[in-house]
Amino acid sequence: MRDVAVVGVGMHPWGKFTDRSVTDLCRVAVAAALDDAGISWGDVEAVAAASSRFSGGKGWGLNGNDVVEEMGSTGIPVYNLSAGCAAGGNAFNVGFSLVAGGAYDVVLVVGGEKMPKGFIQTSGVEEETDPEYLRQRCVGMPGPAFWALLCRQRMETIGTTEEQLAKVAVKAHQVGRHNEYARFRQEFTVEDVLASNVVSDPLRLYEICPVSDGAAAAVICSAERARRITSTPVWVAGSAVATAHFDDGLPRGLAGVVPPGATLHSEARSAVAKALEQAAVGPGDLDFTELQDNTVYYELAFPEEWGLCQPGEAEYLLEKGETLPTGRMPINPSGGFLCFGEATTAMGVFQVCELTWQLRGAAGPRQVPEARTGLAQTLGLGGNATAVVLKR
Repeated sequence: MRDVAVVGVGMHPWGKFTDRSVTDLCRVAVAAALDDAGISWGDVEAVAAASSRFSGGKGWGLNGNDVVEEMGSTGIPVYNLSAGCAAGGNAFNVGFSLVAGGAYDVVLVVGGEKMPKGFIQTSGVEEETDPEYLRQRCVGMPGPAFWALLCRQRMETIGTTEEQLAKVAVKAHQVGRHNEYARFRQEFTVEDVLASNVVSDPLRLYEICPVSDGAAAAVICSAERARRITSTPVWVAGSAVATAHFDDGLPRGLAGVVPPGATLHSEARSAVAKALEQAAVGPGDLDFTELQDNTVYYELAFPEEWGLCQPGEAEYLLEKGETLPTGRMPINPSGGFLCFGEATTAMGVFQVCELTWQLRGAAGPRQVPEARTGLAQTLGLGGNATAVVLKR
């Protein structure tokens, strides 16, 4: 396996853009990534694209093909990947594997999404043989209701308070206001968050991420090519994809009995563990983490599940300011999903952009001091998860 580097990243700001197509958003992100890498479109040998049915790609999730036609039909191969909210991280893993395995020297990874309004309807069909359709019809539980149950369980077992949940959102916007690509850049007080509308008790409007439009891109290449392009490459130390275990703490598929103390979101823990192992680092070696905070609950639960801190310690670290960029366990210095909103397939690539900027020391007021190693993680429909570790 060859060493792989990220040499260019680019992003389109997150928001809601009724007058722009997903291809318009991707074009901006791709052009920025190419410019950042100092290469032209003709230098790209393959495209790994995160795609979905929400915003098309010829109506079939062929976003990568739309990008190629937009940038110039040079005959290069396109790999379209779909893994729900983990699609961007999945596409990055495929791009990484193509370069590490020697198939190509320069690969573009891109993810772009225009989300429909309202709660995400995960099933695209009304078909009684589709388990996801049946789950929605029989359980009637959109994302915020599911997150609320997880959050309520933590409140009962750990003692998490509503004020502590609100402080996660306050912290996110405290750093996210400095991110020019974030959709929501206003600051909140704890009182502001607690006064926002209850969406699904105990979660309030400012404690969950909305749906957004956005796009991000990254240029990755072999070490030999990277050293010709830049003197400060960011290295891909680990990249992993995983799916949920049969005995996951969230009953899925045929697993009707959940063992006591089973890990929730086992796919995320597996992906993170694999990426750390590949990178030859432990949780304590990470300088910062970008994790999938669809809701404030995840910023508390995930670090404990992955060994970044002790069980029940996350609230203490939050209260002491240790999850800020200047703390000892920085979480989501970008502002995270709470500030960006969720443009599903783009999220994993957006995280790669943030890791790269942080490791370059180019994140401005939200910079993690002396950042050398960063972790990014995504979680998607179907028990999909990805993780990537970048180093400088």
